[in-house]
Amino acid sequence: MIVSPQDKNKVKQMNPLVLAFVGDGVETLFVRAKVALSCGEKANALHRKASAEVNAHAQSQQAERILPYLTEEEVEIFHRARNSKSRHHAKNFSVTDYRRASGLEAVIGYLYLTGETDRLKELFELMEKV
Repeated sequence: MIVSPQDKNKVKQMNPLVLAFVGDGVETLFVRAKVALSCGEKANALHRKASAEVNAHAQSQQAERILPYLTEEEVEIFHRARNSKSRHHAKNFSVTDYRRASGLEAVIGYLYLTGETDRLKELFELMEKV
């Protein structure tokens, strides 16, 4: 996705929880593709493996580990989403985990919507390594 500078600014001004909504979908697709390519298991087993990586606790841990590698702009988006008031939180995870996960998802959503796929790939690689 290639966006103009005006569109990038529009994306940056979006509600951070909307960016997190998009980011959740992008990360889920990335993880599902990675899991599907890594082993030839049945769909149910693949779903369990993907769900272990795309949940509030796992995302919270990934967020804390990659935070030092984020740009100033990405940190700003992370904080805006993390600090946003949401009426929901994951029922099996802490509010802190849920908020950090939202921050990570917002950064992913922002990078996807602004067409920064190379940076997005870098972050996914960092999340796998760290």
